[in-house]
Amino acid sequence: GTVVGKLEGERGITMGFVDLLRENYVEQDKSRGIYFTQDWASLPGVMAVASGGIHIWHMPALVEIFGDDSVLQFGGGTLGHPWGNAPGATANRVALEACIQARNEGRNLAREGNDIIREAAK
Repeated sequence: GTVVGKLEGERGITMGFVDLLRENYVEQDKSRGIYFTQDWASLPGVMAVASGGIHIWHMPALVEIFGDDSVLQFGGGTLGHPWGNAPGATANRVALEACIQARNEGRNLAREGNDIIREAAK
């Protein structure tokens, strides 16, 4: 799951899986879906992927959950833009950059996310 979108999953378990993908060593934590301690040693990490019904209004949550080190796959959320594919892709990029900048400035994405995107879209 991606926590948001049509493939929504439980946040704690999703974050446990993200840690398994990113970290070299992860302690057992059944509440986060990690049923045994995993030591990946020097194996390289992999990218977390969010996909399935996500669109620009999910961007604040996606940035908050996955940070900068992830792949965001916007299918219908891009291709279904009323002005076409290119404006849909532009909207995704503008929303992503605005959310990352706002996060880096210390703004609260959960509370201000929609306003951040509206302002960036002007």
